[in-house]
Amino acid sequence: MTLPGEIRFNEDRTSHVVPRLAGVVESVSANLGDQVKKGQMLVVIASTGLAEQRSELLSAQKRLELARSTYAREKRLWEAKISAEQDYLQARQVMNEAEIAVHNAQQKLMALGANPTVLVNSGSLNRYEIRAPFDGRVVEKHLALGEAVKEDASIFTISDLSSVWAEIIVSAKDLNVIRVGGKVTIKATALDSTASGTVSYVGALMGEQTRTAKARVTLENPQMAWRPGLFITVEIVAKETEVPVAVPSDAIQTINDKPAIFIRVPGGFIAQPITTGLSDGKATEIVTGLKPGTEYAVNGSFVLKSEQGKEGASHEH
Repeated sequence: MTLPGEIRFNEDRTSHVVPRLAGVVESVSANLGDQVKKGQMLVVIASTGLAEQRSELLSAQKRLELARSTYAREKRLWEAKISAEQDYLQARQVMNEAEIAVHNAQQKLMALGANPTVLVNSGSLNRYEIRAPFDGRVVEKHLALGEAVKEDASIFTISDLSSVWAEIIVSAKDLNVIRVGGKVTIKATALDSTASGTVSYVGALMGEQTRTAKARVTLENPQMAWRPGLFITVEIVAKETEVPVAVPSDAIQTINDKPAIFIRVPGGFIAQPITTGLSDGKATEIVTGLKPGTEYAVNGSFVLKSEQGKEGASHEH
């Protein structure tokens, strides 16, 4: 059985890079089609939102520094019986709260992918560096130098093309044939490329418009030959069974409401009644009526049936 399909990005290895902070593009280091490594710089954005977050961290760090100094002084005075324990405990409470504030400010920056260890005099409080999440190729790019970008804009799409998905379109009548773990052969209609694979996913939902479901095969693609968007055909073996005698299904005709096949005899062909067995649509098992090695008509069997019908009609007159 053959089904149509298309090569798609492996979505498990594809990332839509978003800034997470609004800003203005200061520099772009990656271009469309570039192969990038994990952690490689893609773009630098100047973000006032990031400057505010870093300023919050710096302020919290200053408050913590003062709180620790005050706590150390109050502790010495309390131990020397000069000041009350209440002053010492209050100083400790203020220090603990300042430590929490610093930790929270650092976590906010880390959640944005920004470096929390920036010096106040570095002059780069608003510098936001966006780096590649993994090794892959830049397949989409949606920004330019000096452009303002929003925090949820998809500015890059990066995909690891060493692995792709072969997406198969499955009609309702074929859903019982294709299953997870089934072996398939994939051929490119535009290229002389063939690959074998295993079905890794079969969709549970039918499309409302197409009335088809989707199945998927994960293909290794080290040579980048299987490009997303490439149309393919997928051959599926439902079940392999060896039979003693099988003929192309086109060779079988129906005569007097019974299956028959035209076998060669001296002087031409005669219709031989048969009993059929298993069939995959292309080949059909012959249970009785045809011995191995017997010559039979394939392409012209329909013509022979028509001729026989004419002869039968003439004899009736």
